[in-house]
Amino acid sequence: MLIFAGLGNPGAQYENNRHNVGFMAADAIARRHGFSSWSRKFQADIAEGRIGGEKILLIKPLTYMNLSGQSVGEAMRFYKLGNDALTVFYDELDLAPGKVRVKRGGGSGGHNGIKSLDAHCGADYQRVRIGIGHPGDKTRVHNHVLGDFAKADQEWLAPLLDAMADHVELLVKDDAAGFLNKLSLNGKAADTTKPEAKKQSHIRQARSNKPQIEIPTKGPMAEMLAKLLSKKS
Repeated sequence: MLIFAGLGNPGAQYENNRHNVGFMAADAIARRHGFSSWSRKFQADIAEGRIGGEKILLIKPLTYMNLSGQSVGEAMRFYKLGNDALTVFYDELDLAPGKVRVKRGGGSGGHNGIKSLDAHCGADYQRVRIGIGHPGDKTRVHNHVLGDFAKADQEWLAPLLDAMADHVELLVKDDAAGFLNKLSLNGKAADTTKPEAKKQSHIRQARSNKPQIEIPTKGPMAEMLAKLLSKKS
């Protein structure tokens, strides 16, 4: 059995917030794979189903984001599961909107839901980070994450969530690279962990692109250059 936890805040006022993209991912997976109706247990909305032959418990904590670990930890203890059975879907400020990265373990990056999970469950679980972008100023972060996705965001958000649900079986099979590759092939803004090639500065680009000067081999100019070079040597 595996647990897939989508993070967010309960209540209609938070439903379309950027901070709730983890809830949205869980909903998309439940729809795509015909999970049971949502019910209440472990201080959460839960749904059960199978993906790739594996039993999956989908969980959306109702403890509010900052206490997400209480709910997920309760479910893990009930089923006697370790961190290798847990995958968490959540929003990531430090990724551009629509970018997706998958990793196991690591720090919280200041995300309060992840801080709570680390405290209650340990840190060595699989994390699916869904980029919501940074507003550019720390003072605007609170309103950004608790603000609704813009209308323009729907151009990438809905297709991305559908693609994640379509290919989530690869996460069940512990094939994070394959999952990201499928998102990329589907035209979604998935971002693998490969580092980008170092970009040249404008000066270096100009130097590398400047035309080569041809040195004459015949005529008066060639004779003068030959004399100058012979004196230097």
